[in-house]
Amino acid sequence: MHEGEFFTGLFLLLGCAVGVISLFRHLRLSPILGYLVVGLLVGPNGLNLLPDSPETRFLAELGVVFLMFLIGLEFTLPELLANRRQVLGIGGLEMLLGTLLVATAAWLLGLPPQAAVLVGGAIAMSSTAVVIKQLAEDMELATRHGRISVAVLLFQDLATLPFLVLLGSLGADAPGRGLGTALLAAALVFSGLYLAGRWLARPFLHWVSRGRSGEVFMLAVLFIVATSALVAHLAGLSPPLGAFLAGMVLGETEFRHQVESDIRPFQEVLLGLFFATVGMLLVPSSLLELGGWILLLAVAIMLGKGALIALLVRLFGEDSATAARTALSLSQSGEFGLLLVAGLLPLGLLDADTGQVLLGGMILSMAAAPLLIRHQHAIVGYLLHRRAGREAVAPEQAIARESAEMSGHVLIVGFGHIGQNLATLLQDDPFDYLALDLDARRVRDARDVGFQVVYGDASRRAVLEACRIEQAAALVVTHDQFTLARRTVHLARRLNPELTILVRTRDDRHMDELLEAGATEVLPEGLEASLMLGAQLLLLLGQPEPEVNERLARIRAERYHVLRSFVHGHDDSGTDRRYRHHLLPVPLPADAWAVGRRLAQLELPAEVVAVRRHGIRIPAARVTASLREGDIVIVRGTRADTGRARDTLLHGPRG
Repeated sequence: MHEGEFFTGLFLLLGCAVGVISLFRHLRLSPILGYLVVGLLVGPNGLNLLPDSPETRFLAELGVVFLMFLIGLEFTLPELLANRRQVLGIGGLEMLLGTLLVATAAWLLGLPPQAAVLVGGAIAMSSTAVVIKQLAEDMELATRHGRISVAVLLFQDLATLPFLVLLGSLGADAPGRGLGTALLAAALVFSGLYLAGRWLARPFLHWVSRGRSGEVFMLAVLFIVATSALVAHLAGLSPPLGAFLAGMVLGETEFRHQVESDIRPFQEVLLGLFFATVGMLLVPSSLLELGGWILLLAVAIMLGKGALIALLVRLFGEDSATAARTALSLSQSGEFGLLLVAGLLPLGLLDADTGQVLLGGMILSMAAAPLLIRHQHAIVGYLLHRRAGREAVAPEQAIARESAEMSGHVLIVGFGHIGQNLATLLQDDPFDYLALDLDARRVRDARDVGFQVVYGDASRRAVLEACRIEQAAALVVTHDQFTLARRTVHLARRLNPELTILVRTRDDRHMDELLEAGATEVLPEGLEASLMLGAQLLLLLGQPEPEVNERLARIRAERYHVLRSFVHGHDDSGTDRRYRHHLLPVPLPADAWAVGRRLAQLELPAEVVAVRRHGIRIPAARVTASLREGDIVIVRGTRADTGRARDTLLHGPRG
């Protein structure tokens, strides 16, 4: 393809993508499907505006490289070990059994063994992008079936690695020898890159971050990704394998969140181009001729995978409702499945009609996935309507019976150790309480102990109404799932404007948002611990108890304002840097613009907390004199605001 033709085609592709993706987002459909439609429209089998060339495939492969890098960021060994029962148990068995069943059927239908295994793996995988996005929109990532779904997806993403090695080996002259060599090379490259990443990448990023340049930091990350992909390529492996390992190494560092935010825009756009190239493989005439087979395959995928996943979830001790919801969430095919099938087509291991049926059936199952996930509660309720376990499907019925005689009661949302401690305190007082939790096993065991707790999701209006929220005296949210907590607070405030709502959080990141949603008080666990420790210290140092209590009350009344500012260092996490206020000391040299001016004249973009003069810290409210050479002005705000305030103090306002 000539350079001019390539850029003309790219112009048409991107222009078409803007319109189609905007339409799909407006219709609340997956952007992945939109990119597939774009490829179908502009590709050689559609309007033939952009040929299927090496240049477009190179851009698509870059998208897969960045996708594997981001997945590596999410995959950490501690996370795997913490969730090994769901990840290795349910996820591992689903991949193993699903791949074996489909591969056996494909082999019996005439595919070579290795191609059959790849088709089996492609069908066994689900769509991480579709499932995570839809569960997040429905605020169900923190539910039991949401956590199990994420665990299974994590294993499926990890299982992509050996399938990519197998796909690469099919191009070898002797496939068996090619696969063995590829596996040995993969083990050696992985070991070398992992050790190099631990010993070199982390110190390298520490050195780069000292320059405080976002541009240089992003370039350094891109350099690490490209280096890992190049090493894998030179070893005869797929470049995405190297990118995955680079992500896994950086995912265990304090730079994880910053790296993810820098790379994600590249990944989303380039991955969209990958799906567009998959869409180019679709032949509209063949899709129409083979429509019946495509529909049959899509139904078979969703029913077969759904039944297998539901069976495995039940075997691991979950209730029928959780098993059914997990099955509906994961019953579709996924983007990595499309990657594997698209990789088989150029090798001639799939005939044209078989390839079209596979791609069409997998895409159709992905198109149905958002609807199945969005309406899973109604579907599960219908499927399990006649079962004895109906209370698990419609927990509001059991909750309504439990709260029928309650009024002026306390509703506890989340029954971990904090929720149980609250219930223990309330049992000795003349207050009724009702606790909600989404861990069915914990609910059962806690009821056996004697606690008044039921299974239910407090972020659903029907559940709150069943708890008689209109007659409740207080609501206490004790779990640490911000999205669910905010939704619960918002609904509860609408249903009972006079309700006292307390929310416990791990830190102060979302404090203001929860207060805006309707919380009466938000108690950050970390700040409260600091406050209690400081109060105890003051009492032991001889401060009068009334004065200490008054000071604590004042700090709480000011929403912990004095405790929410920090001097940040290089080792702070990205979360700390993003959400917590920054304290910045600004020494004033003789030629500083602020010297000779009073604080009231400065109009800084950040708050002045205090001024240090001759080693004495003077609160800003008491500074009435002009600033002098050698003063240190302490400002508080976001990193951007404090940086601008420093520039103003030293050089004066811009413009």
